[in-house]
Amino acid sequence: MKKIGRFLMFFLLGGLLLGGGLFLALAVYYQNSFPVNTWINGVYCTGRTVEEINEELANTQPEISFCLVDPEGGKWDIPVSGTGIRPDFTAGLKSYLKSNASIYWLKNLQEPVYSELRPEKYVMDEGKLREYFETLPFVVAERERVEGVHICRSQDGYYLQDDNSGHLNPEKAYSYLRDCISRGETMIRMENGDCYEDLPDSEEDRYQRGIWGQICDFTEKCGRIRYDMGAETVEISPDMAAAFLETAPGGSYPMVDEQGRIKVSQSAVQEWVENLAARYDTCGTEREFAATRGDIVTVKYVTYGTKLDVEAEQAYLLEVLQGEGDEAGSMLHVPAYSQQGYVRGLDDIGDTYIEIDMTEQRMYYYADGELTLETDVVTGNTGRRMGTPQGINFVYAKERNRTLRGADYASFVKYWMPVKGNVGIHDASWRTKFGGQIYKTNGSHGCINTPSDIMSQLYELAEVGTPVIMFY
Repeated sequence: MKKIGRFLMFFLLGGLLLGGGLFLALAVYYQNSFPVNTWINGVYCTGRTVEEINEELANTQPEISFCLVDPEGGKWDIPVSGTGIRPDFTAGLKSYLKSNASIYWLKNLQEPVYSELRPEKYVMDEGKLREYFETLPFVVAERERVEGVHICRSQDGYYLQDDNSGHLNPEKAYSYLRDCISRGETMIRMENGDCYEDLPDSEEDRYQRGIWGQICDFTEKCGRIRYDMGAETVEISPDMAAAFLETAPGGSYPMVDEQGRIKVSQSAVQEWVENLAARYDTCGTEREFAATRGDIVTVKYVTYGTKLDVEAEQAYLLEVLQGEGDEAGSMLHVPAYSQQGYVRGLDDIGDTYIEIDMTEQRMYYYADGELTLETDVVTGNTGRRMGTPQGINFVYAKERNRTLRGADYASFVKYWMPVKGNVGIHDASWRTKFGGQIYKTNGSHGCINTPSDIMSQLYELAEVGTPVIMFY
């Protein structure tokens, strides 16, 4: 019995030693390969190495897309297969083995163990990635980009071409791209990679910046000059400001004087003022007028109209543009006129005027666009070649109780409003009828005869300067 007991003891001890040795052997084995019943990301891993599982996981992982965004917002898809970009699970797989395989593999015997791993980085073919990077348009443009600061001119005015600022450093940019891909960043913005740097200015660059500062100050001053043209306001835009400066041959660079200050062109200022006058001057021109009778008539400015004082305005503008201060340019400026209409603006007749329709023998008075008075009148005798002259004139005086005299007449009137020389609007107490065809045979000597009751009202309403539009 003792022999049997001793045998059993040795047998059990041997079994334990054998089992322990087997356990240790499997523990050592599973330090480099995955234990039984191990599944990662749907891949069966038992008995396989980290390298083998990493390769299969990389091949079965859904393909990820990478996009590079350049400084201008352009987007470029990175060819994943063409640059050898693929996920790398190595670090995660090694960590899994270290924590799960060597001593905990026995639990895998009970049931399969399923795990999910994410790639901790991506690897790539750096030669192919570099080749792709070098073909990107913004990289190619950067390598061809010149250095320096230059003042240029376009149709919108002057601008500074600063080729010293914001230079792309291709090496930094490539390293940033590679690192972003390695981290698995799918949207890679170059502006976030600290890839841009400013180059130092040369002496010529500093000179260009100084001239540019003068141009900016000059343009700002011009922008504060506002011409009050009545119904409209005229401002000087940057392209107009650029045109005021003397330019070097070719017109792309402003000239400077001996003190290094940019020069204002007197001829350019004169041209601008003349163009302003051409737009707003009406003296001696013709215009279309909407007659009360319903049609459009063409009438000429005769005594009425607007005319800018070009010389005075040229002197004013030159003084402002050439001056050191900007006080004059900060105010709303009313230009000087050699002749000024009742209202200012492109429509210098405005909404208050007297209309005399000599075909209809009717007179109308409009105040602020509203018809206030209307009446039949008698104008100049066309049968005796004394017809009332056509044109746009104005009330240039107002008198009471005056005797109008001519070669063969002397007529007393209570209300007299001359509009062109000796032609005026007045009451005619000697007439009992107005309108119709009277003017053709028994018309006036050229004046506009008006019923006394209407004339008394018109005299009180109309002011000196009121436009008078006369037409057939």
